[in-house]
Amino acid sequence: MSKRILIIDDSAVFRKIVSVHLKTAQFELVEAIDGVDALNKLKTEKVDLIVSDMNMPNMDGITFIKKVKEDPSNKFTPIIMLTTESQEEKKKEGLAAGARAWLTKPFNPEELVNTIKKMLG
Repeated sequence: MSKRILIIDDSAVFRKIVSVHLKTAQFELVEAIDGVDALNKLKTEKVDLIVSDMNMPNMDGITFIKKVKEDPSNKFTPIIMLTTESQEEKKKEGLAAGARAWLTKPFNPEELVNTIKKMLG
């Protein structure tokens, strides 16, 4: 059974780019346009890992991580931040909130897939 990944990004084009690479790596995907949409999807969708942007309307990535970690059913779901934010301070804040990895855009598709595979064992 293939692993399910939730991709959260307000850019439809960027979600499509990530989707192409992850589908090629045999992952199933669920897409969300922001943190609020993602939390709603997590109520009905079981995912093995989350890839989230940082800067989004309605709910940013750090707030999203904190909300996910409060939910007992998703508390241990690994989260990768995939964002244009590269400041060390933001990165520390995201990792402290519960992100397991921080990758910056533009991203290396092979690095993303390898990071996901490592986290999923």
